[in-house]
Amino acid sequence: MNPSPILKALSSIRKSGARTLLMGGQACVFYGAAEFSRDLDLLILADADNLARLASALEELAAHPIAVPPFEARHLLHGHAVHFRCTREDVAGLRIDIMTKLRGVAEFEDLWERRTTIEVEGEPLNLLAIEDLVQAKKTQRDKDWPMIQRLIEQSYFRQPAEPSASTIDFWLRELRSPELLLEAAAAHAGRAHALADQRPALEAAVRGDMEQVRDLLDAEEREERRKDREYWAPLKKELEQLRLGREKASS
Repeated sequence: MNPSPILKALSSIRKSGARTLLMGGQACVFYGAAEFSRDLDLLILADADNLARLASALEELAAHPIAVPPFEARHLLHGHAVHFRCTREDVAGLRIDIMTKLRGVAEFEDLWERRTTIEVEGEPLNLLAIEDLVQAKKTQRDKDWPMIQRLIEQSYFRQPAEPSASTIDFWLRELRSPELLLEAAAAHAGRAHALADQRPALEAAVRGDMEQVRDLLDAEEREERRKDREYWAPLKKELEQLRLGREKASS
């Protein structure tokens, strides 16, 4: 069976030696939380050597920038995404979105240290750790919140009989289902009590107050959406200025 365009693109990028981490919808596919994704979203290290390696891979894929900003470290380090469309025949039409900085997510080197590595059709792939992917998905977009819930529940239902302490803490900090948060708080009462002051929804779960848990989970989501809108507001203004500048230069 021929590899998918996404796997072909990832293979070219890996062979270039560029350090990248798969995120977005395709990472969710590999974690079992989504059925498909048409795009390739990558988090990259934005130093000169890594960017040069990635540029070489993009050239091999005949990937051309679309929209703004241009593929420059200063834009990536400021939090913008750079977008490409592949035109090489075997990956034609594939969109690749590249970022270096994500709201509320650790620096690349820390993310790299705790990455998940899997093998798909003989190709090793580096993914954002599921905990970091959940954090990256806390956006203002409606489609991301059901995905967050599915990612966490994949972890919750697929873990061995004796999960690690860090995994238990991840569930208690992040579970989005009121029923499952109450269940986890009861099953891991010691950790739940220790972490309760860090998450109001967990504190309510420790008390067994289902209705308040539901209300507080809704409040968490509203607050994260607000933070994301606030984070992106100045970046969107910068993009508009870049678009206007490009239009003036080409007129």
